[in-house]
Amino acid sequence: MDCKHSGEHLHQIQERKEVMNSYKAVYQGGEAEIVEKKSRFIATVQPVESEEEALEFIAGLKKKYWNATHNCSAFVVGERQELQRCSDDGEPQGTAGRPMIEVLLGEGIHNAAVVVTRYFGGTLLGTGGLVRAYSKAVQEGLKNSVIIEKQQGFLLKMETDYNGIGKIQYLLGQKGLIITDSEYTDKVKIETLVPEEMLEKLKDDITEGTNGRTVFEECTQVCFAMVNGRPEIFD
Repeated sequence: MDCKHSGEHLHQIQERKEVMNSYKAVYQGGEAEIVEKKSRFIATVQPVESEEEALEFIAGLKKKYWNATHNCSAFVVGERQELQRCSDDGEPQGTAGRPMIEVLLGEGIHNAAVVVTRYFGGTLLGTGGLVRAYSKAVQEGLKNSVIIEKQQGFLLKMETDYNGIGKIQYLLGQKGLIITDSEYTDKVKIETLVPEEMLEKLKDDITEGTNGRTVFEECTQVCFAMVNGRPEIFD
């Protein structure tokens, strides 16, 4: 998992193949600054969906902080973290990019890029000091970002009568699920987002709880997450 020292070049780290039903991702990036022995370390975190987006983000930060001593970077892309790359940007090999990406992986972050900009303060930090500084900068940057957990699931649409709606609301509340849309006419139509592993059990419980008076109209597979207390669907 080495991040070779080569200035501008970004090195692929490894490929992961495990399938995940849920994963953490950066919804809104953030920025943080730490100071170690007068050296400034500015971490900038950004959500990305592709290598091209990540490289464009990194290039933009290098342009913004053109007079910095180093602009080290790392990014992880893919639901299975398939693409992992980093750059030491002139720091000693393995002291910047590698610890940065290890923080992203350790936090379980997907689809995110981070650049840590260093302004040298005149005092050498040593190998251990650099690793700690770059790691801490990324950790602080993540703290100032909005992190969500994306889940594979289903948009479940159903129709019931007025006797069944109370039972459905109770069952959804028990499972921590939220009604995302509803329509009241002579019947009641309801939409909710359900994690993949909960779907069949929920349908069985609703069917039993409403004595078969609920019709499941549509079930569309989606990726969703809770954002500021409300569910949001992602492409």
